[in-house]
Amino acid sequence: MTQETRSARPYTRRDRFDPSRELSRLRTEAPLTKIDTGTSTSTGTGAVTDPGAAGTRWLATGYDVVRRVLGDPARFSSSGPARTDAGSRPDGWLGSLLVDYDPPEHTRLRAMLTPEFTVRRIRRLEPRVEALAAERLDAMEAAGPPADLVSAFTWRVSVGTLCELIGVPRDDRADFERRSRAFVSGGRSTHGSYLSRYFAALLARQREDPDEGFIGMLVRDHGDRLTDEELQSVILVLLLAGIDNASSMLSLGTLVLLDHPGQLAALRDAPALADRAIEELLRYLSVVHAPTARFAVEDVTIGDQLIKAGEQVICSIATANRDDALGDGMDRFDLTREPVPHLALGHGIHHCLGAALARMEMRIAYLALLRRFPALRLAVPGDEVPFREDASVYGVERLPVTW
Repeated sequence: MTQETRSARPYTRRDRFDPSRELSRLRTEAPLTKIDTGTSTSTGTGAVTDPGAAGTRWLATGYDVVRRVLGDPARFSSSGPARTDAGSRPDGWLGSLLVDYDPPEHTRLRAMLTPEFTVRRIRRLEPRVEALAAERLDAMEAAGPPADLVSAFTWRVSVGTLCELIGVPRDDRADFERRSRAFVSGGRSTHGSYLSRYFAALLARQREDPDEGFIGMLVRDHGDRLTDEELQSVILVLLLAGIDNASSMLSLGTLVLLDHPGQLAALRDAPALADRAIEELLRYLSVVHAPTARFAVEDVTIGDQLIKAGEQVICSIATANRDDALGDGMDRFDLTREPVPHLALGHGIHHCLGAALARMEMRIAYLALLRRFPALRLAVPGDEVPFREDASVYGVERLPVTW
């Protein structure tokens, strides 16, 4: 079944779950090549608008090339000479993004943030995420089939998890959810200003009386070394990655499982497979097409290609994660596969800060969904499921299901 997206940006084009045929060809024949990126681009979390949006840039599609670029911040900068605060934040939002920082600023911030995302700390959230997933499934079951899994479950679980993490009061959550969805869906100007003001007020309350949540702990432990601008940068990345990326993984991953009923049944009946299945889903889907574009700090030669100082490199994560360098049969989904060092959560200093949180949320949500609705299936033909054609995070617009 062919359903190739028609994105203007060649590195985001997909054929349902797979990178486009052209991207796959490039990975084999020219794993580092120059492309015309069109008139406008937005990479990574979806919040970053690439500087110099039109024109020719380098595209890395091979696994080894992508690892080299992402793993060498000394020669491939995330901030770059052309990226400015105004170009790297939504309208009305204070400050630049954590993903735009280079060492030593990035090193300083990362050292303060990392302890709050350890597996041990994330486990404290598990009971609340389990309760949240059960609550959403209760509502789905009470309403009866069919349901749009995105709006009824995956989005609500993702935004609820973020609210639990950063301490959004329950009375604020309905409005926060509405604003966040509009913001992620493109309403950056209006809703970005609102969310910026909301988080400024939240930070002010936490500075006055820090609680035991993520922001409260940061303020208590590092408040004198973290500015409000830096804290807002962290919250914005969490907002985008913690909601859009997570919801896309949950909905698109469910569609993959529905396309592979034997593997879905294996996961439902053997929850011990969950950790392995999550790694395979992350690799196979790679919902973030590309992290923030990197700028060459100096002339760099990779293979027989010379990347000149100041030129940009876009790294196609989805394509690199299908490279035979990772093993045989990487275009095949196999949740029993021995986990491989995929790049779905990034590589190098910008490896996803919330990786443990993302894995925990996926494990809880997938297993809860499959246990609650063992007969889960699509409510429409597969070719009627609408994919997000030009979004920075790949996924489906809606996922009609029944049970």
